[in-house]
Amino acid sequence: MRVAAVDVGSNSIHMVVAEVEADGRFRVLDRAKEMVRLGGRTHNEGRLSDAAMDAGAQTLATFRTLADRLGVNRVQAVATSAVREAANGGDFIRRVKNEVGWRIKVIQGLEEARLIYLGVRHVMDLASDSPSLIVDIGGGSVELILVEEGEATWFESLKLGVARLSDRFLEEDPPPKKVLESLDTEIEAGLASFHKLIKDRGRKWKVRRIVGTSGTMDNLVAMASHSDQNTAATRNSASTIDAAAISRVRKQLSRTDRANRLEIKGLDSKRVDLIIAGACVADQIISTSGAKAVVSCNWALREGVLLDFIDRHQKGIEEVERYHSPRLRSVMRLARHLGETSRHGKQVAHLATRLFDQLQDDLNLAPEAKEWLEYAALLHDIGHHISHKNHHRHSHYLIVNSELHDFEPEEVEIIALIARYHRKASPKDSDPSFGALPDDRKSTVRKLSSILRVADGLDRSHFGVVKDIVVERRKNEVIFELDGGDNDAALEIWEAQQRAKALGQVLDKQISFAVQM
Repeated sequence: MRVAAVDVGSNSIHMVVAEVEADGRFRVLDRAKEMVRLGGRTHNEGRLSDAAMDAGAQTLATFRTLADRLGVNRVQAVATSAVREAANGGDFIRRVKNEVGWRIKVIQGLEEARLIYLGVRHVMDLASDSPSLIVDIGGGSVELILVEEGEATWFESLKLGVARLSDRFLEEDPPPKKVLESLDTEIEAGLASFHKLIKDRGRKWKVRRIVGTSGTMDNLVAMASHSDQNTAATRNSASTIDAAAISRVRKQLSRTDRANRLEIKGLDSKRVDLIIAGACVADQIISTSGAKAVVSCNWALREGVLLDFIDRHQKGIEEVERYHSPRLRSVMRLARHLGETSRHGKQVAHLATRLFDQLQDDLNLAPEAKEWLEYAALLHDIGHHISHKNHHRHSHYLIVNSELHDFEPEEVEIIALIARYHRKASPKDSDPSFGALPDDRKSTVRKLSSILRVADGLDRSHFGVVKDIVVERRKNEVIFELDGGDNDAALEIWEAQQRAKALGQVLDKQISFAVQM
């Protein structure tokens, strides 16, 4: 199965596409990212702007094209702070559904933090250097996750995102000292729950390292790594730095205007207007935590969404691996949902399609009819979910009223009628569902249901006694030679003979059964 996980954030929209195996393993195939600034001034004005929604919808349409080209089967899309806080966030969700065809789930801050933790945990050893603090500085919110001995023990989501703070405090460039002091006061107040956590743990307790997962944290680590002052960073890897380097970067950024910031090595030019707020938030978190090291991790929310999907949809992933056709997958999902998971349905489908292959010319059946017969055979007994009595009628009702994907309404009705007539009465025009079909479709249902009757009879014991069927023709007779292996097929032959009348009528032949010797 190919899965796309999409993170619709306040600053950027991210997508990761992965090939997921039935055992839960996966391989990342592609990534896409676009800084859309969907939040814009949303966090302070309470609405998504028309321009932001246009850009967001266009980006998601582009991502949809990429996902389709990669053969994506499932899309899991989540939206965070900007959409969940905007008064018109629902309008954006509906627009994406109508224009792109994707359903976006708006998640709360603590759920966002949990998913970020899942993403980081998958690629980092969080049991070492414990305790660690995962920090994700987004456009609208900041997620903090405390990890001790590899397990998350505290989650928090704070309204301290860089777009939110920049809109409120950083209109002047470079920002005056008093403005920066007001910004620091706002950040300190916003971190009240984190301050309390540190205080409650005691004076000697400290976070050993910060794990930064957002684009803001990546940029700060990159700038610190390029700084001539940060000799420790240049000796270490590009993703791990001395925590004190963030404070130096913050001071450098606070003194510069936009043009000079663009000259700083490691800074993503798209973040030039937001990076000061990000540096101020990161610096206060690091200072409060007491951490001595900062490590950058490029797995975060979108990967967490992917991992969460894998964990919750193991059966569905196995279905995709086993059944490559979306139509067959939909049929098998319905069978599983209604408890029809025995071997009988698959055995009847096997025997029915073997008969189809050998009788197709005799009955003048179109190639697509084989698929209808197979699916009707797989579903013919789902009516037992309602009642054993008249279960064939119940099967018809359930098939028609269940959501079978990728089928035309007429196809669903044909499949349901074939299942309906696998026992008891033959098709009649007095049946409103059958009578409403065009004449050529009525003929198809008569022929296919007559095959299904025989195939069902040939698995009377539900033990798969009959392994194969070979059709032999004589002048006025059709002989079904059965391969029963070492099994006694007497019961199956007796039942099939009772059910062969309808097939004999459409073939205009006598039908008999024999066991291959």
